[in-house]
Amino acid sequence: MHPDQQYPALSDLKSACRKRVPHFVWEYVDSATGTESVKQRNRTALDQVLFTPAILRGPITPDLRTRFLGRDYSCPIGIAPVGMSGLIWPGAEAALATMARNSRIPYALSTVATRLPEDIGPVAGDMGWFQLYPPKDPEIRRDLLTRARKSGFETLVLTVDVPGPSRRERQLRAQLAIPPRITPSILAQIALRPVWALGTLRHGTPRLRLMEEYLKLDGNAPSTAHAGYLLRAAPDWDYLRAVRDEWQGPLIIKGVLEPDDAARLRDAGMQAIWVSNHAGRQFDGAPAAIHCLPAIRAAVGPDFPLICDSGLETGLDILRVLALGADFAMLGRGWHYALGALGAQGPTHLYNILTEDMKSCMVQLGISRAQDAAARLAPVPEF
Repeated sequence: MHPDQQYPALSDLKSACRKRVPHFVWEYVDSATGTESVKQRNRTALDQVLFTPAILRGPITPDLRTRFLGRDYSCPIGIAPVGMSGLIWPGAEAALATMARNSRIPYALSTVATRLPEDIGPVAGDMGWFQLYPPKDPEIRRDLLTRARKSGFETLVLTVDVPGPSRRERQLRAQLAIPPRITPSILAQIALRPVWALGTLRHGTPRLRLMEEYLKLDGNAPSTAHAGYLLRAAPDWDYLRAVRDEWQGPLIIKGVLEPDDAARLRDAGMQAIWVSNHAGRQFDGAPAAIHCLPAIRAAVGPDFPLICDSGLETGLDILRVLALGADFAMLGRGWHYALGALGAQGPTHLYNILTEDMKSCMVQLGISRAQDAAARLAPVPEF
């Protein structure tokens, strides 16, 4: 059966993923924090953004090609960094990097990935971005940046919205540790998912290989207090300036929700701003990212590069964030649901779902360029 018949939408991939990964893995990839109200807030806010279809426009040939930060991409969609990807699906980082290179979209490797930048940089080629969780120790920071650069990463994403660990209650209930602590309950969950288990056996126990090179721990740490968190700083503006001085290349700041912060970051010489509420994984009281996007666009001006993520699920969602001011859209969980559902072939299928949905919607709106979606916005209630 063709994947489009069995998995025509991301929601189908999500359901299949849940059936193919152990319960503790599912709780890791799918959970937010608190009551998880931000996940629903993101979804509700996206659904509030409506368009007016166009008629009598003649044939429309959608063109998704996008230029961003001096590089050409096949579409304005990328793969956001997700920590411990290899826990979610064995070999995830290499599979995502390969798909990104082949499809010509950016892949951001997390500092807390299960593979080293030296492993993944050559696989991603010129589509690789490196995401930095800022270490307290400036020597570790400089070493990480040097290693990322030598591995082929030319664009740096500095995440600034994680000043400390969140609770993520579902992960705590699932007794998830990094690396996984082998208990009778965990073993039983693994036994029920043989494909995941065999893949993990081939790739090795998922662990934070990069961070563990700098900090040796005895035993297992909770998923909210692993080596990556223990090394991490709560950065300030001085820290940001140090990173800017040490990184020779585009620098993107991820986790921005306030217009004043965005304008100050622009003035401080950042190349792009990433509007994000961390998909609800850090703070349950945050506003929907898309609600913050128009004010941030107004604050930084019409031409400053903006990225937006948090809760995007469809090609229509991508058009929504583009219409409200973003230049580029990113998904994190979605690509991992696809991996869980279909293994290494899943991300390519999701790429096709998203791009075909974008094209279908663009024909309805009478636009050939996704960046023209703002012209078809319908009146919506006040946010």
